[in-house]
Amino acid sequence: MSKEISFIHAADLHLDSPFMGLAAAPGHIFEAIRESTFTALKRLVQAAIEKNVDFMIIAGDLFDQERQSLKAQIRLRQAFETLKRHDIQVYLSYGNHDYLNGGSHAVTYPENVHVFPGENISSFTHYRDGEPVAAVYGFSYENRAVTGNKTNDYVIGDEEIPFHIATLHGSLHTNTEHDMYAPFQLSDLTAKDFDYWALGHIHQRQMLKNDPPIVYPGNIQGRSRKESGEKGCYHVVLSKQGGAPHLEFVPLAPIQFVSVTADVSGCKEAYQLEEIIQQELEKAAQRSSRLVNLTLTSDNPTLKQWEQERALEDVIDLVNESNAKEQDWQYIFRSQVELYSAVTEGEASKGEHFIGELSRHFDEVSIRPFLEDLYKQKQARKHLRRLTDEEEARIKTEARQLLLNELLSSEG
Repeated sequence: MSKEISFIHAADLHLDSPFMGLAAAPGHIFEAIRESTFTALKRLVQAAIEKNVDFMIIAGDLFDQERQSLKAQIRLRQAFETLKRHDIQVYLSYGNHDYLNGGSHAVTYPENVHVFPGENISSFTHYRDGEPVAAVYGFSYENRAVTGNKTNDYVIGDEEIPFHIATLHGSLHTNTEHDMYAPFQLSDLTAKDFDYWALGHIHQRQMLKNDPPIVYPGNIQGRSRKESGEKGCYHVVLSKQGGAPHLEFVPLAPIQFVSVTADVSGCKEAYQLEEIIQQELEKAAQRSSRLVNLTLTSDNPTLKQWEQERALEDVIDLVNESNAKEQDWQYIFRSQVELYSAVTEGEASKGEHFIGELSRHFDEVSIRPFLEDLYKQKQARKHLRRLTDEEEARIKTEARQLLLNELLSSEG
């Protein structure tokens, strides 16, 4: 009986992701962004080879869209062929982005690739030297959504096989930040006797439980500012010799989305912003290229004026020109200004005075009714979408900060 297996657990490759809103980046940076999911795929293959794993698991959403480009399909097949040359098997499922009935899947994969064929739970047996060493269970989405809890259908088959691994592209019932697909409770998974649960769908790396390991590896390349930090896969070693499972996170993403905040209260002239921004970027520098979401904070309303006069835009352009030529480049793709006051919003709201009443009014009133006339205009509706709760909160915060600063500075 085999006493140990080694495999790569990856999910959410999202090959050929369009990376919306980044077309203004310099040519070589935009090309690197467009290629980033494929670069991460190459690193994924290389990690499997270097770790000398028995097999690889990909738990859904290999592609970003239901109709995949031929380029993406060919690149993936080439990756699988490389793994085949190193005798590495692949067990994969399709998720809500690349469901079976949505695209053509025109390219045939090599014989080392095993695809879960539909929404009924099925399994593949992995052999080493002719002996069964692991059973891998899972399903593929046939249509865009799987709304039912699938966990009751996971049943261990041949108990003589040493290791049993379940794959599941879905989300916890309690997770409200993502679309709810194939929902499950943690207790549903722990009630089963699987050695490992290889999850997909959630792009944030998470270890839901250690014994048995119930793991989201996250996606292999961030696609927006909401998917920041290192992205990659897990190298997993399971043992029947009494040792705990060994999990090693392997970074794969060639580009990271990061958020950087710089306090520029001390700047009296707009040109001084450049030095402070550069200092903050250098503090957070890493050995990878980075797309930066920059927040500038200040207690001086002049910062808003610089933003309105586009002086801030000019400074950011200079910073980007300086950093874009580096091997591990940094590019500020988004920026925002936040003003703060010596008097906090909470303190201002407590006062029995005009400023206190005004601040409390911000908490009580929505800005949406004031936009209704605009949304009623036919031409405006073509170009405008409704504000999200997050956008409304941000607009109200900025307006409150600006107004408090102006009022308090006038009183002073």
